[in-house]
Amino acid sequence: MNTPAITIEALLQRDQLHWQVRMGRRCLTFNDEKTARAFAAQLHMRLLWLQHSSHPQDRAAPPDNAH
Repeated sequence: MNTPAITIEALLQRDQLHWQVRMGRRCLTFNDEKTARAFAAQLHMRLLWLQHSSHPQDRAAPPDNAH
């Protein structure tokens, strides 16, 4: 599973600057750039965590204690 690209774009709507966080076809719009960047960072970290947790075979196997 590849992590989709997360982008932040500045939009001018009704003479006001807004910030849009986009992942594929989905997007959320924020009034504040700092809030948009914080959301994008949390989304990125969550997607990486989900990707890592969905592949348990990638983790190191526990040591064999059957001596």
